[in-house]
Amino acid sequence: MVLSLFYIQLFGLICFTIFYFGAGMIAVWMHDSHLAVLLRVVSVVFLTVPFVSVLRGYYQGRGDMIPTALSQVAEQAVRVLTILGLSYLLMQRHVSLYLIGGGAMFGSFTGSVVAGIILFMFLRKRKEWKLLTPQLRKWNETLQDGKHILKTLTFQGLAICLSGMLMIFLQLADSLNLYSLLSSNGIAPDTAKSLKGVFDRGQPLIQLGTVAATSMSLTLVPLITRERLAEKLQFLQHKVRLAVKVSVVIGAGASVGLWAIIRPVNIMLFENESGSSVLGLLSFIIFFTSIILTIVAIMQGLGNLFYPAAAITALFPLKYGLNQLLIPVLHTEGAAISSLLSLGIITVLLWLRLKRSLNIRLLTAGYFLTVLTAAILMLLFLKGYLYTLEEWAGLKEWGRTGAAFESLTAVFLGGILFMFIIIRRKVFLEEELGLFPFGSKLIHLMARKDRS
Repeated sequence: MVLSLFYIQLFGLICFTIFYFGAGMIAVWMHDSHLAVLLRVVSVVFLTVPFVSVLRGYYQGRGDMIPTALSQVAEQAVRVLTILGLSYLLMQRHVSLYLIGGGAMFGSFTGSVVAGIILFMFLRKRKEWKLLTPQLRKWNETLQDGKHILKTLTFQGLAICLSGMLMIFLQLADSLNLYSLLSSNGIAPDTAKSLKGVFDRGQPLIQLGTVAATSMSLTLVPLITRERLAEKLQFLQHKVRLAVKVSVVIGAGASVGLWAIIRPVNIMLFENESGSSVLGLLSFIIFFTSIILTIVAIMQGLGNLFYPAAAITALFPLKYGLNQLLIPVLHTEGAAISSLLSLGIITVLLWLRLKRSLNIRLLTAGYFLTVLTAAILMLLFLKGYLYTLEEWAGLKEWGRTGAAFESLTAVFLGGILFMFIIIRRKVFLEEELGLFPFGSKLIHLMARKDRS
C-alpha cells in the first residue's frame, strides 16, 4: 500500500505540474485564454486524489464498501455545497465569471479533502494503522516486489482509471468545442459564454444524482466478486441481475423525477429558470450513467478490466463528433442530445458484453414495463402536484422560497410514490430488499401476501 501511494502520488504531482504550469497553453487550445485560472484551481485536486484513491482501494480490496460509499456521498455533497456557496458569494461581489467559475471548481478540492478525512477516520477508528505498519518494516521485500506492483498499477490501474472517467470525458468534449461551436455559428461571444454557463448548471445535479443512483447497486459488487471467486455461478448471476436491476430502477426514478421538477429546482439553485429545457434533457444522463457505472463495476468484479476501459474511452471521440454535428443546429440542446446519444451507445455496448460474458438474460421486458409505468405515474403526479402548488396555492409568486418548497416536497413525495409502485409490483423480492439500506422498512411496503 505504501508503494502504491507513493507511485500514485508521484503521478498526481506530475499531473498537477502539467495542468498548473501549462494552464495558459491548454486554455488557448480551448479557445479562451481566461480559462487558465479555472485549470489552475482544478489542478490542485491531483494532490489530494491519490490519498483518497489508495484508501478506497484498500477498503474495497477487503470487500468493505461502506467507507467508499460514505466518502463518495460526502464528497459529492460537499462539492455541490461548495459550488453553490462560493458561486453565490462571488456573484454578490460582482467579480468576473472566470473567478466565479474558479470558485465553483474549488468544490472538487473541498470534496476530495472531506472524502480523505472520512476515510482517515475509518482507518483511525478501526486502528488499522497497525495492520499497515508492518509493510514499512518490510520495505526491502516491498522493493523486491516493486516491479510487479508497478506493472499492475500501470496497466490494470490505467484501465480502471479510464473506466472511471465517464463524466470527465463528457465534460472535456463540451469544454473543448461547445463554446467555440456556439460562437462560430452566429452567437455573440458573451452570449455563448452565458449559454455554456447555463448548460454547466446540470453538472452538479447529474453527478449528485448519479452517486445517489449507484450507491446501492455498487454495494453488491463485493458480493459479485466473492461469488465469482467461489465459482458459484447461480448466485453470481443472481447478484449481477440484482445490481443491474437496482441501477435501472434508481436511475430511471432519479432521471424522470428531476426532469419533472427541473424548473423549480433550477430556480431554487440558480434564482431563475434559464435553460430549464436543456437541464431537463441532461437529467436523463443519470439514467445512462447509473447503468454504465454499475456494469463497469460488475465487469471489473468479474476480472474484465480492459473492455470497459475501451468503451468508456470511446465515449470521448463519439461525444466530440456528435457535438460537431448537433451544436451548430440545436445549440446547447444539441450538446445535451449528443451526451444522451453517446451514453446510450456505450450503455448498449456494455450491456451486450455483460450479457454475452455471463450467457444470461439480464432483465425481462415485463420488468422494464413495470419501471416505465412507475416512472410515468410519478411524472403525472409530480406535474399535477406542481401545477396545484403554483396555480391554486400561488407558490409561483413566492420566488425562490416557493421553488425550494416545491422541489424538496416533490422529491420526497415523488420518491415515495415511485418506490411504492416498484415494491408493490414485486420488482424486488423480500430477500433482495433486505440487502438495501432501510431494507427492513421497505419490506413493509410489500403486500402482505408477498411477505414471508
